[in-house]
Amino acid sequence: MKVLIVNKFLHPNGGSETYIFELGRQLARMGHSVQYFGMEHEGRIVGNRIGCYTDDMDFHSGKWEKLFYPFRILYSRQASARMKKVLSDFDPDVVHLNNFNFQLTPSVIYAVRKYEKRTGKKIRIVYTAHDYQLVCPNHQLLVPGTGELCTRCLGGRQWNCAKYRCIHNSRVKSLLGSLEGRLYERLKTYRYLDVIVCPSRFMEGMLRQNSTLCGRTVVLHNFIGAIEPPVADKKDYVLYFGRYSREKGIDTLLEACRRLPHIPFVFAGKGPLEEQVNSMENIENKGFLNGPELYALIAGARFTVFPSEWYENCPFSVMESQVCRTPVIASRLGGTPELLLEEKTGEFFEAGNAAQLAERIQKLWEDRKKLARYTENCRAVSFAGAPQYCEKLLQLYQEG
Repeated sequence: MKVLIVNKFLHPNGGSETYIFELGRQLARMGHSVQYFGMEHEGRIVGNRIGCYTDDMDFHSGKWEKLFYPFRILYSRQASARMKKVLSDFDPDVVHLNNFNFQLTPSVIYAVRKYEKRTGKKIRIVYTAHDYQLVCPNHQLLVPGTGELCTRCLGGRQWNCAKYRCIHNSRVKSLLGSLEGRLYERLKTYRYLDVIVCPSRFMEGMLRQNSTLCGRTVVLHNFIGAIEPPVADKKDYVLYFGRYSREKGIDTLLEACRRLPHIPFVFAGKGPLEEQVNSMENIENKGFLNGPELYALIAGARFTVFPSEWYENCPFSVMESQVCRTPVIASRLGGTPELLLEEKTGEFFEAGNAAQLAERIQKLWEDRKKLARYTENCRAVSFAGAPQYCEKLLQLYQEG
């Protein structure tokens, strides 16, 4: 089978890129032919045979990008034309879309369907929803700046994005985001998606608010890379690993740390709130870590904390902790409750409630028997690896 994976970034940039790189490698190991389409970038590590990509676009800087932003965010003629070239050369059986809005635009969807008409070949379009972009113009179901959880745009009310300036706190960009969301809903563009892979039941519920998407969704939790649980003795620290930002609940966690000066915390990550993290006497900041070094740190913690304050989809942090046999205290939001077994491999607290979080940390820190039980239960937890995930994905590729 020939699979064209489409994602705006083809260099290491975040979770969706980690997903597409491992997905492509696994499909290739299984004997399938895989190529990629997205933006050109000096750090690009995957591609297509003819070396055809769109120009790199950065809407945060550059006067020319700002000038043409209103036109290129809605429909990219360049992405359509270059996608057409790749389709003609590769002639895929499946186009697997990932993050494409704004830089690539839904023009890539129309390019596939036009290619079908020209060649008479049926191409299956599968889309993995890494965020809530199809129903929320700023993709997070969150009002930036305030941290307010928000579903105002659901049900075709995308103009609320402009009202609350949800994209970079910019009136113009937010208006364009509202226009983009409303336009493609009115055109029913997403009816051309054969399958929408939702990494959580929560996300599926949100996407089903758009009637065009109903009947196209399937829940398939993210796979987790091959992790050999490190053999490590539990040490006396509580671990947070991830981005140091407001939506990740760092403010709340820092307040809980202030209330627990006798408990040592270790943080591993980076982000805009790093200065606040470094100011705490009972926090050791390890900085950004990954791979074996990170897994050893996870395995050595008594437990980890996942205090996110937005609707996380299928957070790897919660999965990785349990695979490394470490319990988790997590906020009860989004897709997180689908991954954690309450009172078995961890506990929940109310997002944003620093007092309750501090209480949960204090009690679990002191209750060694409960902690030992949670840790032992983590040994039985397993999540799909790339091979198992791709077997299920191939079924979706072949249906219809």
